[in-house]
Amino acid sequence: MTATAHDSLLVFDTTVLHHFALADRLDVLADLVAGQRVATTAVVLDELRTNSERERALTAALELDWVDVIALDTITELNCFAAWVRRIGAGRRDLGEASVFAAAEIHRGTAVTDDRTATKVGRRYGLEVHGTIWLLAERCRSGRLTEVNAGAIVDALRETQHRLPCTGAEFSSYARKAGILPLPSAHIPGPTRPPTGASVRAQD
Repeated sequence: MTATAHDSLLVFDTTVLHHFALADRLDVLADLVAGQRVATTAVVLDELRTNSERERALTAALELDWVDVIALDTITELNCFAAWVRRIGAGRRDLGEASVFAAAEIHRGTAVTDDRTATKVGRRYGLEVHGTIWLLAERCRSGRLTEVNAGAIVDALRETQHRLPCTGAEFSSYARKAGILPLPSAHIPGPTRPPTGASVRAQD
């Protein structure tokens, strides 16, 4: 069964936390994931800390009480991390993605990243990997977010130079074409009914 934003640990990569912080929307992200476990890795926090020296807004992402930090310090975790480093790469940016993929694999979670290249690699090896557009669409499907508000979030993130695959105005049509939002005639489940159906492998 494909994981959804409601029944899986979400492990955030640098790209997501970075741009929500720059857009001053970390509180919005917290609302989107309220009620479920969210994590990132110590490697990602190191990346954010380094980048915060030139982008002070990123300091807000370093101590989020709703995000657990996975250290990846056990033998099993370190071996898994090393495997993902070989698959993705050993550059500074690649290490953050590799750490998130290792954490998601070990803890049976969903990796959340907006890096398209890394997403393709993760899916090639059977990992559940999605991005911000998918997360917003899941919240729209559950009734916790309107499509108009989702579009506003997309535009706020794009103003920080975040390379999302659609604009706010295009969000609904893009998500429906990708299969992560139902067609207008389809039934949209209420907040108490989790969405069903297979997740597509579009760049979401």
